[in-house]
Amino acid sequence: MHVYEYAAHDAVGLATLIRQWDVTAAEVEAAARRALDAVNPDLNALTLPVFDPAPDADPSGPLAGVPMVVKDSGPVVRGIPFTLGSRALRGAVAGCDLEVMRRFRAAGLVALGQSTAPELGLNFATESRRYGATRNPWNLDRGVGGSSGGSAALVAAGAVPIGHGNDGAGSLRVPASCCGLVGLKPSRGRVPVGPSGSSGSSGGGVTGEVGFGQVYEFGLTRTVRDCAALLDAVSGPIIGEKYAAAPPAVPYPTSLSTDPGRLRVAVSTLAGVPVDAQVADAAITAARVLEWIGHDITEAAPAVCEDDVVEACLLTAYSTGAAMLRAPIRPNPDLLESVSRVVLQEAAAARMPDVAAAIDAQGRVTRAVGDFFARHDLLVTPTVAQLPPPHGTLDYDAAGHTVRSWIRRILEFGPFTAAYNVSGNPAISLPLAQSREGLPIGVQLVAAPGREDLLLAVAAQLEQAVPWRDRVPPLSADR
Repeated sequence: MHVYEYAAHDAVGLATLIRQWDVTAAEVEAAARRALDAVNPDLNALTLPVFDPAPDADPSGPLAGVPMVVKDSGPVVRGIPFTLGSRALRGAVAGCDLEVMRRFRAAGLVALGQSTAPELGLNFATESRRYGATRNPWNLDRGVGGSSGGSAALVAAGAVPIGHGNDGAGSLRVPASCCGLVGLKPSRGRVPVGPSGSSGSSGGGVTGEVGFGQVYEFGLTRTVRDCAALLDAVSGPIIGEKYAAAPPAVPYPTSLSTDPGRLRVAVSTLAGVPVDAQVADAAITAARVLEWIGHDITEAAPAVCEDDVVEACLLTAYSTGAAMLRAPIRPNPDLLESVSRVVLQEAAAARMPDVAAAIDAQGRVTRAVGDFFARHDLLVTPTVAQLPPPHGTLDYDAAGHTVRSWIRRILEFGPFTAAYNVSGNPAISLPLAQSREGLPIGVQLVAAPGREDLLLAVAAQLEQAVPWRDRVPPLSADR
């Protein structure tokens, strides 16, 4: 299989070819390895050499033989070292699979590498001191977003069709927007976030269990049907999980051909910070397309207080810091980046009244968003406020920040995403537009809790009406 043939297929397409014996899983894996070798020197998106051999996967799974990468976000793959993008963490190795990784294996996905992330996942720029800047295949001088930026770069460049990621304030949707991908943050409790066994990592680190239900595991894809297939493969509760979403009425791939009916769709481009005109226009245009399809459009947004979102995000930041402080192998504070050091310091000093105040803010956000979705079926917004920025724009290692001021800083770039981590609603970024400079622009759709089926049905309508499949970045494996 030639690399250009491999890169032209999405995950569902590759799985179908393998299942029909048009190509073998070994041939697909070999092409993926060549694709990774071809694009990664320019992208700087892998933290380790390509896995050889790849971790075991079920050859009978629904996505058997499809290559993917996993994010350096903690102990994800049993036996694989991880760093969380930090110079300060040495010798940490995952002692067991994260539950989502166990489900990736059961689906037949073949993990071939570990992708870059900012230190401790605390940034919307994947530019750690340990690994340097991960570059955008649409323009190597631009950032890929974060924190799932390495996965986004590799999926966008056609090296793999699926990239694992997680989302604590927008960390799947932001890089999806920057790299021209489909990025879904599921509902709270839809995809398990904890380890698959009672043992943790040998070396410590953080897992998706941090964040008081505000951190979500899933992945990035190039097509809506891949997103639906992946969600179908990894969703569902496990015994002992703190949060669980009600099961869908039909399999998620079936949702793609289900008529969602005439929906009450709200659109908003207001964020309390400057929003690039091209970015705002993309969201407005998406709403007009939905109106043309037959949905009812109004201008509205949840009455969420920005201060409450920032306060609630402290739960994610402080619990991340606390997890690092409690780990068997603790980070060397002298090697931490400035913001990470402050997160650990404030986490160590936080008192129960501080946590209670953040939980109260979480409740206020959840109630405001819930009230909004009692009156609307869908919300359309930009995903981020600006185009993919040049490297260094988000001053990722700036001294002088408190945790609150840092959260406010990154939310200047991504003001539309974090509220739905707090509230637990599903939200998806779709690559519906491009700037005059040829950079991707994502549009976010948000639905009521548990309504990923609705998001996917509408996403499929938009993918058909405004197709993006033929848009390929200048740096791509199929070139």
